Amino acid sequence: MSVAARIPSREWRGRADLHAERAHALTAEHRERRLRRESHPVEDFLWTYYSVKPSELAKWHPGAGVQLEDASDRAAWKHYRVAGAGAPGPSDVTEHPTVEVDLRAFFERRGGTVDYVERLLRETLSRPPRFGCFGLHEWAMVYRMTPEQVRHRALPLRIGHAATDRVVETHPIGCSHFDAYRFFTADAAPLNTLSPTRETQPETEQSGCLHAGMDVYKWAAKLGPIIPGEVLLDAFVLARDIREVDMRASPYDVSAYTGADGRPLAAVAIETPEGKREYAHLQRGFAERGDALRRRVLDAIAVARTAAE
Repeated sequence: MSVAARIPSREWRGRADLHAERAHALTAEHRERRLRRESHPVEDFLWTYYSVKPSELAKWHPGAGVQLEDASDRAAWKHYRVAGAGAPGPSDVTEHPTVEVDLRAFFERRGGTVDYVERLLRETLSRPPRFGCFGLHEWAMVYRMTPEQVRHRALPLRIGHAATDRVVETHPIGCSHFDAYRFFTADAAPLNTLSPTRETQPETEQSGCLHAGMDVYKWAAKLGPIIPGEVLLDAFVLARDIREVDMRASPYDVSAYTGADGRPLAAVAIETPEGKREYAHLQRGFAERGDALRRRVLDAIAVARTAAE
């Protein structure tokens, strides 16, 4: 193992507290709705599709190659150990132990995941983003469905079912993201110009895709303690911002809901030329933010690999 940087207790606890405060602010409305047993068709996706709990999001990790001084409360955390010790256990915990990520054990358990995420993010960065899909994946998910069949039955379709179907039928659909494509209706799936699969995901993922941008959060969360907490929260914010646009550009009317900025979620009418231009503009911004986060995740992986040597 490489020599690690050491952070004094006061410093790292301050960073952990700031992280928790930011996470609690980001999740406050969701936690309040959960207590009231209220649903939110836009934001709930972040908590159902991505299986990260608010309490997990609030946990700060320094990343690999870092030792936390006077960290007895962290000695028993998953994937952590007392510095210089073996697997964590009661006998390892001194009164004021220095604690670090147990990289050897982490790579033994999660090495395959690290390899896959690293490959996927590198290949995504290697190809040019595409900005011509206009979010039609959401339209293909309701194509030729009855009102009783659509996923968000409480939300009306902005332009009605017949007009929604016509948008699907009169636009080329080129969805590159398997986890969006797999929810196309049976009638819509053959209309896609691509045939993404789970196996070909590293070869088809591109950063112009909104769902690929949201998934940076998923990949950061899957890598757990080797990803610094700041990176994870920034990825969550990106996923939240993308999700809002994903639904604003969908066939659903979400104007009754407000976004993170407190303003109503106005439609991005991708069935019009103006809406297409707006969507592509937003898409470019998300691609830039997503690529910056992909590089930060890859940097964290590289640090972990070096520190584990």
